[in-house]
Amino acid sequence: MAIITKITTQQKNVDRFNVFMDYGKGKGEEFAFSVDSDVLIKFNLKKGMELDDFSFLEIQYQDDIRKAYNLAINYLARRMRSEKEIKDYLIKKEVDEPVINEVLHRLISQKYINDQEYALAYVRTQANTTDKGPDLIKMELKEKGIKDDILIDALEEYPREQQIEKATKMTEKIFQKNSNESLKIQKQKLEHLLLRKGYPFEVIQIAVDETEVEKEEDEEMKAVHFQGEKAHRKYAHLSGYEYQQKMKQALYRKGFSMDYIERFLSESEKS
Repeated sequence: MAIITKITTQQKNVDRFNVFMDYGKGKGEEFAFSVDSDVLIKFNLKKGMELDDFSFLEIQYQDDIRKAYNLAINYLARRMRSEKEIKDYLIKKEVDEPVINEVLHRLISQKYINDQEYALAYVRTQANTTDKGPDLIKMELKEKGIKDDILIDALEEYPREQQIEKATKMTEKIFQKNSNESLKIQKQKLEHLLLRKGYPFEVIQIAVDETEVEKEEDEEMKAVHFQGEKAHRKYAHLSGYEYQQKMKQALYRKGFSMDYIERFLSESEKS
């Protein structure tokens, strides 16, 4: 049976200790293992103590738990984390599954991990600081391992009124930004953007309806002229019926009505 001959503090980490032992094979004192201060105290390790194989394995197992626990605590110190995020992080650090399970159990019992509180805080933060819609936030929380029943409760922190307000502000910006495009294309781009951002279709429709999107006639004509001049540069080598058809097709696909297209072509012929 091996006997502890010396215990020293590590120079670079005063919370860890090096344990030296004599295995009775004539080699004298040898470095055996290192342990966390908590493990040292838990097993009351001291000079002259005898350790059998079972005790040695148990000490190592508890020390692995302690090291993984410290990793998790440092990871949590940056911000709140879900249970799955902690688990995935420890897996990347090549921590064994039994050790991970012990660490998660300890963190949950100490209330360092609480997926319900995490989900509530996440929804509030995303709703107040980003332009994400509820569907996108829901998807992100699912990826973080949050269960459906918790998701439903958490998303109540992002009421429909707030969703509509955010979507409406984005609607106004989009229409200002894309003034050189037809009203139809502007609406299509807006709907696609808001869907990608995770807003429900009902919210998108309300936001579009509540935003003053009807262009003045001269604004729509400016847009058709802008797009028409671009199309003309592409089809200027054509003439007659073929030119007219290509121009009509191009502008129709850009969302302009035949009335505006005919007016543009008529004005172009006169100039």
